[in-house]
Amino acid sequence: GTAALEEGDWRVARQYFVQIRDNYPQSQYRASARIGIGETYEQEGGFEASLRALEEFQDFLSLYPTHPRAPYAQYMVGFVHFQQMRRAERDQTETRSAISAFEDFISQYPPDHELMPQVRDRLRDARDRLSEHDFTIGRFYHRIETYAGAISRFRQILNNDPAYTRRDEVYFYLAEALTDIQQTAEAIPYYARILEEFEASDYGED
Repeated sequence: GTAALEEGDWRVARQYFVQIRDNYPQSQYRASARIGIGETYEQEGGFEASLRALEEFQDFLSLYPTHPRAPYAQYMVGFVHFQQMRRAERDQTETRSAISAFEDFISQYPPDHELMPQVRDRLRDARDRLSEHDFTIGRFYHRIETYAGAISRFRQILNNDPAYTRRDEVYFYLAEALTDIQQTAEAIPYYARILEEFEASDYGED
C-alpha cells in the first residue's frame, strides 16, 4: 500500500489500506492504514476525494487522539481545507475551516513540534486570504463611494488580523476613505504607518 501510494497509484494503495482497516482489527498497522487512506484521497484531489480525506483524518483523530501521528492528522485536516480555499473574491468557508484546524493544532501541540513551522506558514497564508477577501469588499465600497462601509471593512481587517501581510494597502485605502469624508486628522496616522512599517511599499510614494 505504501509503495503504491509513493508511486501515485491511489486506488491500489487504498485497496491495501482498506484491507488492513477492515480485516485486521488488532494489527499494529491499522492506525497508519487509516492515515494512508486519507492520504490516498488527498493526493487524488477533487472535491469528493477531499471530503473523503477529511472524513478519514477526522475519524483517525476521534479514534486515536493520543496516537503519535495524531498531530499529522490534525495538520492534514487543515491542509485539505487549505487546498480547497477559493480566490479572495469568492466564498471563504474553506479558508475559515483551514484557519480553525491550524489554530487547533497550535493550541493542542508543543511549540517545538516538527510540523509547527508548516502550520504557522499555512495559517498565515489562510489568514491573508481571508483578509484579502475583506479588503476586496472594502475596495468595492470605496469605488462606489460608500465610504462608511469601506472604512468599517478596512478597520475590521486591522482589528481581526493585525499581522496581515499586505496591511499597507489597507492603511492606504482606509486613509483615502477618511480623507474623502474630510476626516484628515484620522487619515494622517495611517499614511504615516505605511512609511514607518513598509519601507518598500508600492503605496509609499503616494
